[in-house]
Amino acid sequence: MKALLILGLVLLCGTVQGKVYERCELARTLKRLGMDGYRGVSLANWMCLARWESSYDTSQTNYNPSSRSTDYGIFQINSRYWCNDGKTPGAVNGCGISCSVLLREDITQAVTCAKRVVRDPQGIRAWVAWRNRCQNQDVSQYVRGCGV
Repeated sequence: MKALLILGLVLLCGTVQGKVYERCELARTLKRLGMDGYRGVSLANWMCLARWESSYDTSQTNYNPSSRSTDYGIFQINSRYWCNDGKTPGAVNGCGISCSVLLREDITQAVTCAKRVVRDPQGIRAWVAWRNRCQNQDVSQYVRGCGV
């Protein structure tokens, strides 16, 4: 019985486990998923954003006490506007997804949601980390040597 319980916990944890991407691995993945040049945003800018939002870690979360919302995943997508975490008051869920999918190793849905965010009038400026760390900077270092 104990072995079955442990196996069940391992299987449960394995399905929701995140991943810390290596820089070039993430660059290749984002390029394959159509991020390079999406809405005029270069791959290097997406990489800079992911570096400063999550350190390329899909399992990152950050609670924002002032808005009682949480940022999720590799792009730190906010539960007030873009996903449903079941606990953010007045949430809109613009991407029509559960916030938990943003924490997965497979970032396909996170990329789809990030594309939705960047289509909003603010564009990539919706991300504070991009404005503070990437805007008007040479971001080529984030893709240098990756062959993308």
